[in-house]
Amino acid sequence: MRDIWGNIARPDFLTGDVQTGIGPLLNTIMWTMIVIAGIYALINFIIAGYDFMSAGGDPGKVANAWSRIWQTIIGLIVSAGAFVIAAIVGWLVFGDWDFIINPVIPTPSP
Repeated sequence: MRDIWGNIARPDFLTGDVQTGIGPLLNTIMWTMIVIAGIYALINFIIAGYDFMSAGGDPGKVANAWSRIWQTIIGLIVSAGAFVIAAIVGWLVFGDWDFIINPVIPTPSP
C-alpha cells in the first residue's frame, strides 16, 4: 500500500521551521488589512472629489466633501501611526524595531 500512495511529507509548520506557522499568517493578515485601508482611502478620496466638484456652490455639500477628505486623511494617519507606534514599542521593549511588525513564532520540533 505504501508504494501505491507514496510518502506523505510532514507539513512545514511541524518541522520546527520558524518561517512557517501562525507568524507569517498574522503578518499576511496585517499587510492585507493595510492594503485594504489604502484602497478604501483612495476610493474615499475619489468620491469626496466628485462630491466637491458636483456641489455647485452649495455650502452644505462642500462641507460634507471636506469632512470626508479630512476623515480619510485622519484614517491614513492612524493606519501609518499604528506601524510607527508598533516599531517604537518593539524597539524600546524588545530591542528590535520589527519585533511586533514582523512576528516570528517558533514552533516545537517534532
